Amino acid sequence: MMDSVYADVVRRNPGEPEFHQAVHEVVETLAPVFEHRQDLLDAKMLERVCEPERQIIFRVPWQDDNGTVHVNRGFRVEFNSALGPYKGGLRFHPTVNLGIVKFLGFEQIFKNALTGVNIGGGKGGSDFDPKGRSDAEVMRFCQSFMTELYRHLGEHTDVPAGDIGVGGREVGYLFGQYRRITNRWEAGTITGKGLAWGGSNVRTEATGYGTVTFTAEMLKTAGEDLDGQQVVVSGSGNVALFAIEKAHQLGANVLTCSDSTGYVVDDKGIDLDLLSQIKLQERGRVATYAERRGGSARFVEGGSVWDVPCDIALPCATENELNEDAAKTLVGNGVKAVAEGANMPCTPEAVQVLRQAGVRFGPGKAANAGGVAASGLEMRQNAVRDSWSFTTAEGQLEEIMRSIHTICYETSARYGAPGDYVLGANIAGFERVADAMLAQGLI
Repeated sequence: MMDSVYADVVRRNPGEPEFHQAVHEVVETLAPVFEHRQDLLDAKMLERVCEPERQIIFRVPWQDDNGTVHVNRGFRVEFNSALGPYKGGLRFHPTVNLGIVKFLGFEQIFKNALTGVNIGGGKGGSDFDPKGRSDAEVMRFCQSFMTELYRHLGEHTDVPAGDIGVGGREVGYLFGQYRRITNRWEAGTITGKGLAWGGSNVRTEATGYGTVTFTAEMLKTAGEDLDGQQVVVSGSGNVALFAIEKAHQLGANVLTCSDSTGYVVDDKGIDLDLLSQIKLQERGRVATYAERRGGSARFVEGGSVWDVPCDIALPCATENELNEDAAKTLVGNGVKAVAEGANMPCTPEAVQVLRQAGVRFGPGKAANAGGVAASGLEMRQNAVRDSWSFTTAEGQLEEIMRSIHTICYETSARYGAPGDYVLGANIAGFERVADAMLAQGLI
């Protein structure tokens, strides 16, 4: 039955390998559920979850500073609303296509379900590249994008946020256009806003902080903690930077960071202040970090950051960055735990290697759920026009991440595989969504 569902997904969604990969990763773990839940089988629940409720594709014309007109393509996949309004970020990057958006939206269903916040799963974006564009060009693109998308949004319907290429600047332009068109101040319609106009403390830090919190909880099951552990992190964006920060706070020594040009190894541990200055203020490359840091740091052009021996590995860059060979290298070097800070950064073959070797592995739908969890907290504050302190928001985030770990671990144990977080996350997320859909009838 599982094979036939997956084959049907591939047949009906040709040329979308990332979506196929995401579906296969979930489908292959759900057989134990259907052995005990004939009601879900009869309701074709798996087939229904794999099919988006709505897929929106639209053109986005805009004008650059020279007066030249460009036409990009916009997407919003509203995948599942059984638990609440669709919730998921917008990604602006040249690689964005329908398959990428569907892969991200499918993952979002289960990730959002695990948070315990009443939000459904969705995702969106455009093949527009904001890199190198002026603020005025980005503003005009965002206004054109929102001019079409606004009719599908609302705090009770669909609530987007940021993702790759969509930060505070873009969210501001998008929200401003939404207000202009609707003549309504609906702060809960988009998250990732500025603190002065409805945003939430800890939203920027949330994904990185959450990944490390989940990792710490995994280590606790073995009677360990992060204090003194050697950590390898990929990436140097928000997720990586704040994963490094939280790992430092818990006593770990973070050895690496990376970008598209290569990676840095710092034997003394990454100097976060220096890295943040280079990446956030100067928008520079990690090679510059090695130049300024001195003798303890070296830059490796290209190569694999996973060649660096470590206790903990945190892939925080992009999908499929950690492959089978890299996983074998990590295992050979004695890695204890791997947690996905990015969306699906480990290939299926890599995940198999890590699981078979007994490495504690936190899949993205659990380990990087901190970002959407914080978005849910922002929605709560918007609903009552409140604003929480950093300490309060961080405490709420940690509570959610610990709860996610608990439900994943307990579900894996209930199905006879304690500590298999892939199985635990997939089944726990699926059961929450499927039971809600069943209760609401054939929708």
